[in-house]
Amino acid sequence: MPATVEARPRDSRGYPVPAITPWEGGEPQFAITDYGRSAECARQRLCSVCDTLMPRGPVWRVVGAAESAAIGAALAAGRPYRNMAATLEGPGHRACMLYASMVCPYLARPNARRGLTADSPDDMTAHVVRGAVRGELGAVVGFGDYEFAVTRSKVLFRFLDVVEYLPHDTADEHLAELRAELARSGGGLGGGQPR
Repeated sequence: MPATVEARPRDSRGYPVPAITPWEGGEPQFAITDYGRSAECARQRLCSVCDTLMPRGPVWRVVGAAESAAIGAALAAGRPYRNMAATLEGPGHRACMLYASMVCPYLARPNARRGLTADSPDDMTAHVVRGAVRGELGAVVGFGDYEFAVTRSKVLFRFLDVVEYLPHDTADEHLAELRAELARSGGGLGGGQPR
């Protein structure tokens, strides 16, 4: 576990709570994104998992089956990949996203199912349906940078220039890579303490 994630507030089971996870009645709502926290992370270039500064340069995110397949196909064909469709998922440090890919049940396994349905489904959240399966071949992907827009109701992200593609069937395939990343960073990520 990255040191910055280890320093995060914990739920009643002892699990660290990501920076963009809202709290309700003293309990984190893991399947929901907090609008205000997501906007703050985007504006201040804070990791959506550990809430510490991401240095200029590449950022990472975990992608599901459809985007993973599209990225893999583009890279295999020697073409650049650019998804013009915005997403609600914010970026993070490489180690934080490797870690998140392994510990989030939905991200970690192809047969994992969503536990909740979006409150008000629209074009961006129609896929967030209780029981929906993640699907084959997720990935942790590094991008050269990100763009964002803060609207009245959402924080939208677009990611530019794939710099690393780490596909997985089950995310525990990334354990050796996470250990190596933590060893390179001395177990932490720099950038200060979580907020």
